[in-house]
Amino acid sequence: MDLSPKPARRAPSAPSLAAGRLPGSISILRRWRPAAVAAVAIVALVAAGWWTVDRFLLDRRPIVVGILHSLSGPMAISETSMVDAEVLALEEINQAGGLLGRPVRWVIADGASDWPTFARKAQELIHDRKVDVIFGCWTSASRKTVLPVVEAADHLLVYPMAYEGLEQSPNVIYVGAAPNQQIIPAVQWASASLNAKRFLLVGSDYIWPRCVNAIAGDQIRGLGAELVGELYVPFGSDRVDPLVEEIVRTRPDVVLSAVVGDSAVAFFRRLRQAGIRSDDVPVISFSIAEDELQTMPRGDMVGDYAAWNYFQSLDSPANQTFVRSFKARYGNQRTTSAVAESAYTGVRLWAQAVEESGTSEVVQVRSSLRSQSMLAPEGVVSIDRQTNHAWLAVRIGKILPDGQFEIVWDSERAVRPVPFPLTRSRADWEQFVRDLYQSWGRRWSKPVSAADAPASSGRPGA
Repeated sequence: MDLSPKPARRAPSAPSLAAGRLPGSISILRRWRPAAVAAVAIVALVAAGWWTVDRFLLDRRPIVVGILHSLSGPMAISETSMVDAEVLALEEINQAGGLLGRPVRWVIADGASDWPTFARKAQELIHDRKVDVIFGCWTSASRKTVLPVVEAADHLLVYPMAYEGLEQSPNVIYVGAAPNQQIIPAVQWASASLNAKRFLLVGSDYIWPRCVNAIAGDQIRGLGAELVGELYVPFGSDRVDPLVEEIVRTRPDVVLSAVVGDSAVAFFRRLRQAGIRSDDVPVISFSIAEDELQTMPRGDMVGDYAAWNYFQSLDSPANQTFVRSFKARYGNQRTTSAVAESAYTGVRLWAQAVEESGTSEVVQVRSSLRSQSMLAPEGVVSIDRQTNHAWLAVRIGKILPDGQFEIVWDSERAVRPVPFPLTRSRADWEQFVRDLYQSWGRRWSKPVSAADAPASSGRPGA
């Protein structure tokens, strides 16, 4: 028997907790290491792929738009608020994330109340600044000079102003009223509600008032009423005495006014100085709105009327939101107006078309715009695919002492646009427009003499 001592058996060593390993952890790590590396690589590849798509395939460049209105000259009184409303709409779009994941930037150009300047600025916006759309113009003379520029470039103009109609272009979206949405209803209302039998027409001497008065004249004669006179003041001029003297002499039942800008301010001031009050001879204006009233002595217009599609006093949730936003942006003393609301709505309709098209490219957006509709501050506005004009409600307001309007008549539903009134054929209306253009030496306003030219407007009507 072996009695020699045996070596002591060592107890099994405890796991090395300091090393952070449990039994079998080394083999587990060895088994999972390739999978972990592969997973990390896949995540890295996916991230790199999305970065590549975002960096090279998704267009993050700003969408650039043009704003073209008169910020100087006799039309600045009416057009400045249009710029403000368009900028407000664009700012709201950017605050909501832009369009198609892209910010919107804008370039503002001053047409300076001068038709050739409008054409030149439109050229610059399209060809130099590469804008995707132009929101612009107030007067029809400015639109007429911009139109061939836009058509030659196969571009897009969103025109926000109520106008005479007698035009239809695939390159223009007409957001403002056609003649059957402003002029014709105003004549009918004056006949029915004011019992007017004798009408006198006045206007600034350029394409819009001449056409407005031709349309109104047809309507007046169709109602069996009398047209007692038709007079004009040179564009931008304050020489309005002949208009006032004719009103004093003829004492019509109502005056329809297409006098614009600074001339309108002078016209109503002289009318009151001559002792003509709204109770005696009411005036229905197609160009005076809340903005112009802010620059005039309140008593000069109280009791007279204006025909538009929108008034700030319109009581609706959509309008209340718009008015609050406008005042919050520009000051509580500012007012909204039909032209400001239409300018705002035009931007919003275009933005809808961009989102629907999935691109800001002009041709596709232009096509999409023809089927857009929205609840605007003035009510539902829809673009008519056949005419590129908007379906709009019609309203007539009476001027109050606070510079606002009491709405005295409302169509209560959107009216289908008819750009060419049915009193004449389209061919006859187009010939009427061409004849005016030719008679003015291929201009869109009657040439202004040096004595009548307003000093601040450069070359109005040139």
